[in-house]
Amino acid sequence: MTRQIIIHPDAGTLAAAVAARLITRLIDMLAAQAEAHLALTGGRIGTAVLAQVADSPACRALDWSRVNVWWSDERFVPAGHPDRNDAAAHAALLGKVPADPRRLHPMPAADGPQSDPHEAARRYAAELAAAAGPHRSVPAFDVLLLGVGEDGHVASLFPGSPLLAATDPVVAVRDAPKPPPTRLSLSLPALNEAREIWLVVAGPEKAAAVRQAVGGGGLPAGQVAGRERTLWLIDEAAATGLASRSPGWTSPTS
Repeated sequence: MTRQIIIHPDAGTLAAAVAARLITRLIDMLAAQAEAHLALTGGRIGTAVLAQVADSPACRALDWSRVNVWWSDERFVPAGHPDRNDAAAHAALLGKVPADPRRLHPMPAADGPQSDPHEAARRYAAELAAAAGPHRSVPAFDVLLLGVGEDGHVASLFPGSPLLAATDPVVAVRDAPKPPPTRLSLSLPALNEAREIWLVVAGPEKAAAVRQAVGGGGLPAGQVAGRERTLWLIDEAAATGLASRSPGWTSPTS
């Protein structure tokens, strides 16, 4: 597994660059295999990336009907609620491309058949397993996008949570320190099944978390790693305070 840190000058450039990278990655994957698996994240920068994908002329070159879309976490609120990550993804991108509805895999909603979050987590785990193939619990996501919180959380796995030690692929979060408190999340083992994990981070308020996670400080963001590659895709503000720019770091626009 390789790790690379790529720094862009600002959040807008970062979102556009990640969008271009994502389109290229998915096109390349679909040239080599029958389908691709993409796991999305929420948050401002994650949604901005999806909007940039939708706005790119290259988006039309991608066969969206062969892309399976999953989510790394979700707020356990009713379907269509503006707090849901899938609602933001639909507005920014998925409602604008010819995706196959059968390949869109939103996490269960609070008003769905499984109103108990633990049952909902088990349902999503079964859906993942059905798509994963023999002897796997989750698909090998070709790209898994993650944001990073100011506290260093990823998906809905927060520092100090006992769920960081969970082995089930999907967990129910009852006490998230950010509202809403009830959520669903992929576990660390499930996240780390991804072929590539891209951590997309912007803003000075994230700089301390980036510094600690990159330095191996034990935050959830520092515990994720793609099986083939881990990319930290950050802007200059989020890179503030990093002690050095070691081998493997690049600033494409410098």
